[in-house]
Amino acid sequence: MAKHLFSSGDLVADRRATYARLLAEAGDFAEAAELMEQALEQAPDWAAGWFRLAEYAEKSGRKEAAIAALETVLGLDPTDVFGAGLKLALLGAAKTPAAPPARYVERLFDDYAARFETALVERLAYSVPEKLTALILDHSGPDARFPVVADLGCGTGLFGAAIRPRAGRLEGFDLSANMLARAAEKGVYDHLARADLSRPAAESGLFDEVMPEGRADLVAAADVLMYLGDLAEVFPSVARLTRPGGLFAFSVEDGGEGDAPVLRPSLRYAHPEIFMRRRAAEAGFAIVAVTRETIRMDAGAPVHGLLFLARRGAV
Repeated sequence: MAKHLFSSGDLVADRRATYARLLAEAGDFAEAAELMEQALEQAPDWAAGWFRLAEYAEKSGRKEAAIAALETVLGLDPTDVFGAGLKLALLGAAKTPAAPPARYVERLFDDYAARFETALVERLAYSVPEKLTALILDHSGPDARFPVVADLGCGTGLFGAAIRPRAGRLEGFDLSANMLARAAEKGVYDHLARADLSRPAAESGLFDEVMPEGRADLVAAADVLMYLGDLAEVFPSVARLTRPGGLFAFSVEDGGEGDAPVLRPSLRYAHPEIFMRRRAAEAGFAIVAVTRETIRMDAGAPVHGLLFLARRGAV
């Protein structure tokens, strides 16, 4: 996998790719693309190289060349670990996927795990775990306790640490093994496991013989749903996980006044409030509260989000 992602396996190609990267870092994307094309003549089956070429071509104004390079990436790597399909959609060359490829999301967070908290909290002023916890307690009472809490997309455990004083049993689930390892270091979870929220509930990893349906008093998804697209599998899974009367607290990037998710240049999805209300209602959840918040900074600009608290109706 390391060769697939980082090296072509050819010394000449790798050397030219390194020079191309240096040119790109200096802002010379046209020259970087030309040198990357030379590298790929040496290593034509290098998917990561084609993805890098697409980036340089796009930034040098060669949209069609970027599209062709991304299509090559998909041909070489149908699992789409690089998110080439998302980039094609942004370039207008493909339909927007209903959800990003699971392998892309897994790699993204596996790579990000070691620097996640430093980048997000210290540099980008990320505040969703605290704000989501405050929203829960505002509507449940300052002394509220939840016998079973499930933290979906737990990452390194930021929400887990915030909710731990209110939780009896705290479960954490994530697609990324590296994120789960970081979460384990915090020592706040009673159970950690890998789960894929883009899969149907029975295949998600949320349930087994010792983790039954309808067990959670509180389910949370802090800054997770923007990586899951149209959420077709998410709300049904959460409904099966949550006991009747239980709470689901979650955040999204604000998708504005539309009625469907929007894929942004960040390769994250933004979700309109009306869309989230519809998804919640379809799964038997009633919205208790919605707040609009700045959830983090990105390239020096605030990212606006929506924080929701919903309650599952009686079966």
